[in-house]
Amino acid sequence: MAHRKRETTTVPDKTCAVCGRRIEWRKKWERDWDSVKYCSDACRADARRAPEHDLEGEIGRLLDARARDSSICPSDVARAVAPDDWRPLMEPVRRAARRLVARGEVEITQGGSVVDPSTAKGPIRIRRPRT
Repeated sequence: MAHRKRETTTVPDKTCAVCGRRIEWRKKWERDWDSVKYCSDACRADARRAPEHDLEGEIGRLLDARARDSSICPSDVARAVAPDDWRPLMEPVRRAARRLVARGEVEITQGGSVVDPSTAKGPIRIRRPRT
């Protein structure tokens, strides 16, 4: 019995508007893929809360204040924004960094190597892209 090769279409990469992770294509989104903005219901709910764009600006300011080839830690950004209560800001800073990666403004590294921000776990560093 011969098997037919399944036709596949190329689906463009999308990143979540809130967390910056890669959105995985789903068959049920086939008709309205162009309008999909969020990777999950949790991100859709977070989008209704206060925006985190000030974190993106703080990442840019801290990187601008350092040498072109240096990097920053997400905790540096969190401490700059809220010195006394910075720990709750760690995940929002990581989300902001992922959004900046999606726009090509920064890179996320681990151990000096650029990593995929959607799958990076553990300590990360944020730096400007190397040219």
